[in-house]
Amino acid sequence: MAAPTLQQPSFLLANLKADSTTKPLLQRCQDLVKIIDDYPAKELHLIFPWLVESVFGSLDGIISGWNLRLLHSRNHEYNIVMDFLNPSGPMMKLVYKLQAEEYKYEIPVNYLPGPVKACIQEGVLPDCPLFHNKLHFPLSGVLTLNLALNPFEYFMFSFASCLITPKSFPQGQHGSSTDSAYFVLVDTYLKYFLPSEGSVPPSPFSDSRGSVTAPSPRSSSVSFAGYGVHSPSLLKHHIFHQPSVNADPAAQEIWRTETLLQMFVEVWLHHYSLEMYQKLQSPQVKLALLQYRLSMSSMPCQPYAPPGSGTLHTYQEPFSPTEEHVLVVRLLVKHLHAFSNSLKPEQLSSSPSAHSHAHTSPLEEFKRVVVQRFVQQKLYLFLQHCFGHWPLDASFRAVLETWLSYIQPWRYTGEKTNPQPDQNRTVPDKWEAFVQENLLMFTKLFQVFLNRAVRTDLVNAKNALMVFRVAKVFAQPNLAEMIQKGEQLFLEPEHVLHHRQPRGYLTPSQGGSYLSSRQRVVTDMVFKVKSHVYALEGQDCQYKQMFGTELRGAVMKLIQIIAQARQTAKRISDHSSEVAANNSFLSWFGMSSSDPINTFSGAEPEESGECLKKTHEFLDRALENLCQIFKLNQGQLTQLISNLGSSQDDGNCKQLPDCVQGENGLILTDLGRRQIISGLRRFDIHYQGDPELQPIRSYENALLVRLFYRISSLVNERFGGHMNALCSRPDFLGRLGRRYLADPESAVKLKQSPVSRRALERNRQPRLSLRPLASYKTLLLLLLFYMLGALLAFGPVSSTLLLLTGGLLYGLVVTLFGDKLKTH
Repeated sequence: MAAPTLQQPSFLLANLKADSTTKPLLQRCQDLVKIIDDYPAKELHLIFPWLVESVFGSLDGIISGWNLRLLHSRNHEYNIVMDFLNPSGPMMKLVYKLQAEEYKYEIPVNYLPGPVKACIQEGVLPDCPLFHNKLHFPLSGVLTLNLALNPFEYFMFSFASCLITPKSFPQGQHGSSTDSAYFVLVDTYLKYFLPSEGSVPPSPFSDSRGSVTAPSPRSSSVSFAGYGVHSPSLLKHHIFHQPSVNADPAAQEIWRTETLLQMFVEVWLHHYSLEMYQKLQSPQVKLALLQYRLSMSSMPCQPYAPPGSGTLHTYQEPFSPTEEHVLVVRLLVKHLHAFSNSLKPEQLSSSPSAHSHAHTSPLEEFKRVVVQRFVQQKLYLFLQHCFGHWPLDASFRAVLETWLSYIQPWRYTGEKTNPQPDQNRTVPDKWEAFVQENLLMFTKLFQVFLNRAVRTDLVNAKNALMVFRVAKVFAQPNLAEMIQKGEQLFLEPEHVLHHRQPRGYLTPSQGGSYLSSRQRVVTDMVFKVKSHVYALEGQDCQYKQMFGTELRGAVMKLIQIIAQARQTAKRISDHSSEVAANNSFLSWFGMSSSDPINTFSGAEPEESGECLKKTHEFLDRALENLCQIFKLNQGQLTQLISNLGSSQDDGNCKQLPDCVQGENGLILTDLGRRQIISGLRRFDIHYQGDPELQPIRSYENALLVRLFYRISSLVNERFGGHMNALCSRPDFLGRLGRRYLADPESAVKLKQSPVSRRALERNRQPRLSLRPLASYKTLLLLLLFYMLGALLAFGPVSSTLLLLTGGLLYGLVVTLFGDKLKTH
């Protein structure tokens, strides 16, 4: 399709579909560029949904599209895709071209985020204005309810959904890299449509109708202050009474910025569990739903509703974000902080209620409220769900860093100052309002993290690093004081506020005193903190102070677990050092340690000596930071750790976990399980099955092991009765037989591991074992012995007889004098 000619739209779409299976990507993109330039919007309108689906994949995940999440810079198609999907590229030009004609594209409600879909199916308009005035009610009923989006909204919805739509990737590949085409495109779109400097570039496309206009701007009566959860005016409304939207010229400038952000937030963050969804249903929402049901019951013709859709409790969404999902959310958080912090100082210092469009551009106004009003609530619920449901492993680092990025906006100011060490970097006082308006992000999520930390294996260096990271962030000078002040404002009694602040007050410029002005500021701060907490946790929330007695006890428990993990890491490190020191060059021949627990330890890389040193370092610094945050007495802390260390050194390392004696051996108690999980105690694990059936070691010859096993099995089966009779005799011959035919350590192993007694008794039967002869160590010694015999003129038979005679004499001496030697 090098030179496409004008043809029917159906033929154009059919040709593009045929080319998608035969032509390479580069040629297809070149053809699309020419088609977008040459064809009118009327004909491009029909290929747009197919093109979006072929790029990003279908919403049901069946069509994978261009696999942007697997496409990396080392791939030869990477630059082709990036140029085509660039914000100023051909694909966006097509979007603007269709936008000018006001085309609409439908999205089934079933593909919307779970909470949004549940609200619509309940007959309640969602909070987000993005979905207002776009619902279509076909005659077939709610089951086929669709959302009509303009081209830009449709494009961004498909792009955002590409991240969370389950797809069947090729085996061995998964999208979790930060250098994938999708991740880079997200970053590019954010920088383009939410610029830290300058304004959003105008649309590169224009026609006789002029520049592209916003399809559904906000009404002039609705400002940014009405967004989010802080205003009751945008509580869910009846979907059959969608408000009309009047064009606001001031909103034209940033409609793409606002649309992109709302799409990203709604698709990526608006997911949570059933209990969280029920918790968020305010009394006002339930009252509106009741009124709607009463009005619907009086209607002569009621719309069809799917079974079970008549109750808010039917919502449930299987929400399990991937690590890639969380990394993209962190990218969004970091950019929003940089975007918000680029607000001009004179605009930042002015009061939100005092500004007007004459003095403040819409983009500057948007920067002021973007984090608090658009992101805070949904990100809080997103992080809270991840904290409670993410596996207790090192992959939680992505969630943790997303949280730490949000609560540290001062890291993204773009100021070129002399960098200070993180430990000495004081949080500027200007961020006190942010800390107070995001109090739960600091306090509640810290408490949830504590619950995770006490159940995590802190001997692992990656887990220890996460504890250190959190303690390091909260130990920044001035941050703990800001959090404490925020908690004091929230706990301020209501009656004190009414007495402190009169209804009418004057500013100093109007003749009022500075004291009244300060009281007004304090009262405003109190209301902001309370509204923040009640909006996220409900009016009946039971707030737990971060610096209260209960949480202080939880911190002390964590300190004890950290101290235990330090001791365990030190013990494992010392043991590893001893094993390494005992190994020699002849370990290949089995001369080092033949203990199965050491030979087949299966040690993880995290348990290596270097990682254990890092674990000790991270935990030591975490303890210092926790003491600094909660102002713990260093002397008491040192005494606690020393007592814990001495008690472990005195006996815990040598004792078995707490057990009770059962019919078939030892049974672990709950205390014993906790002791094993925390690394305080463990079983001295030994192989207690049939020694002849142990896995073949690397220092053994597999062919000889199998051969000698067959020979010894035949001998034991044929002469087993005679061996039992010999070893049962109490005289010297019985003792000599037990020396060669019985396992002398089986009685000791009986107390070391909770295995069946019957299995142990069966393994203690006298038998002949030829397996030691298959060891390379034994073969080497025999070779050296026969070589020495040859040098001394001994033949093979003479050397064999001499060897057997020496072995017999050794057994006689040990049998006669073994007991006396053990006594001494």
